[in-house]
Amino acid sequence: MQLDTLNERFTPAGQVGFRTNPDGLLFADIDNAHASASLCLQGGHLTTWCPKDQTQPAVWLSPAARFAPGKSIRGGVPVCWPWFGPHATQSAFPAHGFARATAWEVTGAAALDTGTTRIGLALVPNNATRAQWPAQTRLELVATVGAQLRIDLTTTNLGRDDIVIGEALHTYFAIGDIGDIQLLGLEGCRYLDKVDGGARKTQHGPITCAGEIDRVYLDTAAECVISDPGYRRRIRIAKSGSQSTVVWTPWTDKAGKMGDFGPGRHGQGGWREMICVESANAAENTVTVPAGGRHTLSVVYSVESL
Repeated sequence: MQLDTLNERFTPAGQVGFRTNPDGLLFADIDNAHASASLCLQGGHLTTWCPKDQTQPAVWLSPAARFAPGKSIRGGVPVCWPWFGPHATQSAFPAHGFARATAWEVTGAAALDTGTTRIGLALVPNNATRAQWPAQTRLELVATVGAQLRIDLTTTNLGRDDIVIGEALHTYFAIGDIGDIQLLGLEGCRYLDKVDGGARKTQHGPITCAGEIDRVYLDTAAECVISDPGYRRRIRIAKSGSQSTVVWTPWTDKAGKMGDFGPGRHGQGGWREMICVESANAAENTVTVPAGGRHTLSVVYSVESL
């Protein structure tokens, strides 16, 4: 859909406007009484969200993020689908699936009575995605932007056979400094430690960060809370339709090899100003969607004073 058509059809109460970046990617910018946000139509990728009562965004976007056709964006809320991590049998297929670098189309937008804004998207299949995922499915994302951010990711199985999906909303949260925060809510959970070769471990106490972390917490629907003294706030992460939580910080060496984290506000590396807490269905928590059925992974993010 062309830019002019989008701006004619999907601009409820002046709360949504569409634009293109210099590389031709389409964005929806949302601004209402409660919050502002931006969403890239490539990947169905929410890039920013900042409640109006916050001086800093709650969702982090790298200042060095690359916005280019077919490339994933560093930061925001990447959509991992229909698998999480490497493909089970095809090493040439992209990690975390193809959804985050594929075109999506706008299906609707509305200004709600609460003063929040809802926008809906659907992934547009192409020859490359069909070659990687021949199952007949429809993937939809609905973002409701306000003082809270809600995202619903729905997979509908249009085929005659059951399908198995892995998925995640790979959210980067903005924090004061990675060395100061605590992540609460996963105490006592079993996890796969990918930094330690996939060893199975149990979480004791809150999560703190003093080095690279890449963990898949299993069999948990728990709400998580990022306690951040640097920004004097808590970010709450509530979810449904998700049985895994992934926690990730790359730390110095890995972030340096990736090259798109930027120097950060204080020149110590942009990676220090984010942590990924991903609501997922990964590892042994993949989801079977029956023929004709659907599955929705939902998250609600909120911010409160510490």
